[in-house]
Amino acid sequence: MLDATTRSGGTAAASPRATATDLSVPLPPATATGFAARCGRFLLSPWSRLSLLVALLLTAVSLMLAFEPQRLLTDGWPDRLGGAAAVVAYAVAYGVCTVAFVPRPLLNLAAGALFGSQLGLVGALGGTVLGAGLAFCLGRALGQEALRPLLRGRWLKAADDQLSRHGFRSMLAARLFPGIPFAASNYCAAVSRMGLPPFLLATALGSLPNTAAYVVAGARASAPTSPAFLIALACIAVPGLAGAAVAWRKRHRLRGR
Repeated sequence: MLDATTRSGGTAAASPRATATDLSVPLPPATATGFAARCGRFLLSPWSRLSLLVALLLTAVSLMLAFEPQRLLTDGWPDRLGGAAAVVAYAVAYGVCTVAFVPRPLLNLAAGALFGSQLGLVGALGGTVLGAGLAFCLGRALGQEALRPLLRGRWLKAADDQLSRHGFRSMLAARLFPGIPFAASNYCAAVSRMGLPPFLLATALGSLPNTAAYVVAGARASAPTSPAFLIALACIAVPGLAGAAVAWRKRHRLRGR
């Protein structure tokens, strides 16, 4: 009877079964790998990113309500900040506040009251562009992929097509036309296929007239009868009334169809 090994030539050969057993390498459990992959896909899914965006915006709004940035109009800017550093710090704070839906007119008035007409305009316009860019990048990275499939209505598709194909002039008109919410236009542009450079350029150019009017009004608020203050009020009121009249007219046209 033969053993498990053959002795021919004095060499011991293992059986095929033993060889297969010895060469087998233990594999990692597939369950853990599959669970990690599913978790990664879930965290990076469009709706998870959209939920993160909503959570960030709600947190920002809560912080703004807690810190009350409107107190700058009464308490003033901290004494330890002055000159160019104060303007830069205000522009950064301005941008963060606009992302958290703080009204820009309030921030523009505060810029004029704190820094005067020229430096106030620099800080307010810089904060406007910064806030618009932050909102655009957040909306593009966290919300675009989830919200684009929802653009099914005729008006939504028309607005998306206008922003995607004629982004610069559409955003320029939106910034010049009073009454269009600043934050809403930022996130609408982010969901569209509009590029970031034309968006920022249109924001800077279109926001300049309105921002300058509010900043001058804030800087001259202590002299309400001065020509500069009255001109600033006119530059605020006339476009607002014109925008309201156009919106009212369009409303009747839409009802008549």
